[in-house]
Amino acid sequence: MNDQTPILRAPSKFFIGGKWVEPKGSSRLEVISPVTGEKVMDYPEASVADVEDAVAAARDAFDNGPWPRMSPKERAGYLRKVADNIEARLEEISQSWTGQMGAPITLTKVLAPQNVTLFRYYADLIDSNSYSFTEERERANGGRVVIAKEPVGVCAAITPWNAPMVLLTYKIAAGLAAGCTFVSKPSPETPLEAYVLAECIEAAGLPAGVFNLVPAGREVGDHLVRHKDIDKVAFTGSTAAGKHIAAVCAERLARVSLELGGKSAAILLDDADFEAALPSLMMYTMPITGQVCFSLTRILVPESRAQEFTDLFVGAVKGIKVGDPADPATQMGPLAMGRQKERVEGYIKAGLAEGAKIATGGGTPEGMETGFYFEPTVFTGVTPDMTIAKEEIFGPVVSIITYKDDADAIAKANATDYGLNGAIFSADSERAYRMARQVKSGGLTINGNIIDPTMPFGGVKQSGYGREGGIEGLDNYLEGKTIHFA
Repeated sequence: MNDQTPILRAPSKFFIGGKWVEPKGSSRLEVISPVTGEKVMDYPEASVADVEDAVAAARDAFDNGPWPRMSPKERAGYLRKVADNIEARLEEISQSWTGQMGAPITLTKVLAPQNVTLFRYYADLIDSNSYSFTEERERANGGRVVIAKEPVGVCAAITPWNAPMVLLTYKIAAGLAAGCTFVSKPSPETPLEAYVLAECIEAAGLPAGVFNLVPAGREVGDHLVRHKDIDKVAFTGSTAAGKHIAAVCAERLARVSLELGGKSAAILLDDADFEAALPSLMMYTMPITGQVCFSLTRILVPESRAQEFTDLFVGAVKGIKVGDPADPATQMGPLAMGRQKERVEGYIKAGLAEGAKIATGGGTPEGMETGFYFEPTVFTGVTPDMTIAKEEIFGPVVSIITYKDDADAIAKANATDYGLNGAIFSADSERAYRMARQVKSGGLTINGNIIDPTMPFGGVKQSGYGREGGIEGLDNYLEGKTIHFA
């Protein structure tokens, strides 16, 4: 333990209808330390009755409350207050992130301010002349038409454990800017940041029922998704869970946006500067112990330079400092939970069974048998048909795949059911751009890996649909209405 160790406090109530209310059920959830494998806290799980109350509060706030009827400028003022409140608690947010799921404290301190950025970005967007909620058009006969963008309604925000607050804020900041109301169900493993957000929203004085918080597990979450008064479900998580949510929403034609898994490729062209590419690859192939959907988990290198790159990359990976995530010197912490470690171990066995070779890693670091630590791992000799090349591992495992020419690189980059992110490294940015247009992914960076919350992010194929961030993130929470003047 050191002075960076977070103090985790157990929340005891739910935020419903603008008040902190006692749970109606008796079930409890646990937070397990990824460092020790021991329970650090437990807290109440929302029951179906609690969810019913939260949905009713959000429904009333949308149908009868002032929030959707405020001017964009008025809503922007509230969003800026929320941003200020979040900014005052960034240290607490970063330490909670580290304590609950093991992300290194140096990284969480860098990333936590994105929550502030998102609220301020959407406040500025709706409080400017660059975005309009109405557009005047003219019919062919000269008649007047107004195209209005109106909030979709009551939204369920269901978020995962790997980046708890940032992935929640993407949804809440944009949806509130649009005029929607929310019921938030954070991952049961990482509830604390959602509580912080609820407190920041409460302190900002938003109307009662605009934001409601009910932490729960899968069964209660499913009740929320199926609820007739939920107009839209915004989900980030696994592809399997996303398919289930999409199917449930399809039954009643509820709106849904899904940000799901990834198996993103970094393509190094034959003219790439490997040394220059290395910092981006070290940061984005295994961020947060590889538990990030946009991780560049497949590295495609030309056959003619494969050994050169492998020696460089493996040498750098061997130097990654694995340790206590609360220690500022740590570069990689543990996996978030025991089931994640078992999952990664299963993929290691699959890779070896199918003929891939481990260049480094592949097991528990020496002396780190306590908790859920796993070595940063690099496979070579990987072909696109192998399990480790096709499925999302969600751990610190990278596959190096060789290719013959540009066409082969594109084919191998696209040889996956996913399409979330990607990168191309080349001395010729125009050549890289032409290739980027052929890679099937929702986003891609030339000579790096940039994720900017003020720009749209999302996937194609089994990486989901809909976009978060940027103007498109706001549009995600709006419905178009055409009004004709006769």
